[in-house]
Parts: sequence; structure tokens; C-alpha cells
Amino acid sequence: MSSWTSYITGFQNYLRLEKGLSEHTLSAYLSDINKLAWFIESGPRPVSPLNIQPGHILDFIIEISKIGIGERSQARILSSFRAFFKYLLIEDLIDTDPVELIQGPKLPVTYPEVLSVEEVERFLSVIDLSEPHGHRNRAMFETMYACGLRVSELINLRLAGYFPDIGFVRVVGKNNKERIVPIGSIAIKQINFYLEGERRQLAPRPGFENYVFLNRRGAGLTRNMIFLLTKEYAAKAGIEKNISPHTFRHSFATHLVEGGADLKAVQDMLGHESITTTEIYTHLDMSYLRETMMRYHPMFQPKGTN
Repeated sequence: MSSWTSYITGFQNYLRLEKGLSEHTLSAYLSDINKLAWFIESGPRPVSPLNIQPGHILDFIIEISKIGIGERSQARILSSFRAFFKYLLIEDLIDTDPVELIQGPKLPVTYPEVLSVEEVERFLSVIDLSEPHGHRNRAMFETMYACGLRVSELINLRLAGYFPDIGFVRVVGKNNKERIVPIGSIAIKQINFYLEGERRQLAPRPGFENYVFLNRRGAGLTRNMIFLLTKEYAAKAGIEKNISPHTFRHSFATHLVEGGADLKAVQDMLGHESITTTEIYTHLDMSYLRETMMRYHPMFQPKGTN
């Protein structure tokens, strides 16, 4: 892999410094590129990444398909390859992208699970405020749903970014991008109950003084803890859908679109870089409208049901 090493190192620096990707994503990209490098270098006609042809990429995809690598994994690997050769193009190291004309497997369209408004209310209602951390937990889920926050944004929410008087929170999202998101009066009420009660009785550990939500030891919360709480309360509420903390973000966006919110405004509140990412919620909305039509319109009702 000697002819590939310097280019992979350059790609790694590009991803870390220019794109600001997380270590997890960066590791996945590099793993895919290293597999391609090994495949090419161990083959009968080793070439450097500067001389890769579409045929090399197709041969690799065929080989991983033979050993049972699924279509979703193939699509992800091709995405890594596109990022790598785009980097080589940006650096003027190659003139054409060998992956450009290669189509990945067509994957079925899947939409994220969402809760109805009634299910959200049922979920929140089972959080026992008399239990230890009950007010904190209610405030956390109210905030995720009210603001459409990612779990990482919730657990890193700072007191300095909480502005209840004007109804906004300042959130640090992906790639350390800040955004301002409105927060409703119900979530503000729950956060204030927590701050004035449970939170006031905690002695924050050094470095966590400015965090809104703390664990019982005065330190920050973990993603896994929020995940486990989500599963616990969903079971208590009798919600059979396979939900995660991210479901509240999906539900937030879906309910806004269903209510007629402007898609650009939803994009800004979610912190999506591209409007196409936000457009999935228009599809969710159409599914909801079709389900409503099927359920209530007389032309869709089986005969004899009235």
C-alpha cells in the first residue's frame, strides 16, 4: 500500500480539518479506502489511486458482493470512495472521478419512526415527577420535542445558551455549528422547575458548572442514558413503536410540516445543511395525509362499514 499511504493520509487530514467530521465517521471512511487500497495492491495489476479506473471500482464491488456484503454497506462504501476521489480532484491530483458514473444499489426508501401528538403526550405523562430526577427527565424530553434537538445537543446544552425570557436556546450542532432555536413555554416551565429544584441541590463537578442537565454525581449525561430512559418510558406508556431519542426530533419536524410550517424554517431549526435532508418530512406528511384519507374518506371505505 506504499503508493496509497500518502494520499490516504492527505485524505484523513482533509476530512478532519476541512470537513470537521467526527472520529467515528472519519474512521469509517478510512476503513473503506484502506480496503480498496489492499484490494488493488494485492491484485495482478497494482496501481496508485491516481490511475484508478471505473473497472477497478466495479471489480471491488463485485468481490465484496460475493462475500455477502449487503447493499446498504455497498452504498456506504461507494460514498466513501466518492469522498476520497473528490478530495483528489480538489487537490488537482486527478482529472476525472472514477466513481462518477458508477451507480450504487437502489435501496428501498425508509422513513424514520415518528410519534403522534397523542403518543408524545402519553410518553411525557408517564414520567413520575416524584421520583429522583423526575423533573430533569421531564424537562429533557420536553426540550427534545419542543426544539427538535439531537441527543448530543441536549446533553451539551449550556446555561449560557438558555434564554427563557425571550424563548430561545443556543445549540451547538454538527461540526460545531451554532444555531438559535425557539423553545416553547411548556418546555421552559419544566426546565425552570428542574433548575430551581433538583439542579440547585447538585454540586456540579469542575467543568460542568454551565451544563443545564447533570447526572446525580454532578457530571454530564451520556447518550446511552437518554436511550435507556427513552425505552423505559416508552414501555410504561404502552408505545410499541421502536423509538429512540432521535424519534422526538423526527416527531418535532413532522408535526411542524403537518401543521403547515415553511420547510426552510424547519431546515433552520433542525440545523440541516441541505434542504433535501429536510424534505423527507414532506414525504412523511404525505404518508400521514394518505393514511388519513384512507381511514376517513367515504370513497376509500370498504362497503358495508358504515
